[in-house]
Amino acid sequence: MTGGSLPPGSGSPIGANPSFSDLIKTSRAEAVPPMQPPHAAEPPHGTTVLGLKFEGGVIMAGDKRAIEGFSIADDRMEKVFPADELSAIAISGAAGQATEIVRLFQTELEHYEKVTGDRLSLEGKANRLAQMIRENFPLAMQGLVVVPLFGGFDERRSEGRLFRYDATGGRWEDENFHATGSGGRAAKGTLKKRWKPGLTREEAVRVTTEALSDASQEDVGTGGPDLERGIFPTVLLLTAEGVEEAGEEELRSAAERVAGEEEG
Repeated sequence: MTGGSLPPGSGSPIGANPSFSDLIKTSRAEAVPPMQPPHAAEPPHGTTVLGLKFEGGVIMAGDKRAIEGFSIADDRMEKVFPADELSAIAISGAAGQATEIVRLFQTELEHYEKVTGDRLSLEGKANRLAQMIRENFPLAMQGLVVVPLFGGFDERRSEGRLFRYDATGGRWEDENFHATGSGGRAAKGTLKKRWKPGLTREEAVRVTTEALSDASQEDVGTGGPDLERGIFPTVLLLTAEGVEEAGEEELRSAAERVAGEEEG
C-alpha cells in the first residue's frame, strides 16, 4: 500500500493522530526527555555514510568506526538502519542522538501505518524526517549534530530515490549518489569517478566498498574494510522486493577485489 504525505496531527481516517511523536507530546508530555546540554566529554560520533542508485534501486552504506575526539570509540558501530520495508536511514554525527532519532523515525512510520491502514509515501517519509531533524536543531547548536541520508524504493515511480539533509532540517534529493560525514568528501570523489547509470548489484557493492576504503585512507575517523579482522561496511540494498543486507561473503569478495586493484 502507498499513501500521501503525512497529514496534520489533528485528524486521520479513523480519528487518531498518525504522528507518534505528536501523540506522546500531547498525551504523555512527561515521557519526552528534556533537552540537556552535552556532557563536557565529547560524545561518540559516527563518520562516513553514503548512498547511490543502481539498476534495482538504491544502496545505503556506512563504515563502522565511531570516534571520540581523536580516539576510536568503536570499530563495529552500526550506522545504516532499515526505516521500514522499503526505506533506510544512514547516520553521521552525534551517535547517541542519531540513534534516538532513527528509533523514533522507525516508530513513527510503524505508528502511521497502524493508525491509517496505509503506508506513508517515500516523499512523506523524507518530509517527516526533515521535520524531526529540525526539531533537533536546539541540540545541534550545542554540538549534538545529526546529518543523515535517507533512501528508499518509491513504489509510485518504480525507482530508487536518495535524500540528504543539513542540521537545520533542509532536504534535497540527489540524482545519483551522495556521501556525508568526516570522510564524505573523499568518498564522494570516488563515487563521482566510479558511478555510472545502470550499475549492477555486484558493481554497486564494489563501488560502495571502494568509496569507503578511499575515505579511510584520507580520513582517520573512517574505518575501511578490514579483511583480517572481518570488519566490513554495513550495506543495505533497497529494491521493490524490500530491504536486504549484503552478506559477509559478498562484502569480503568486493573488498578483496578493491584491495587487489589498489595493489596492482
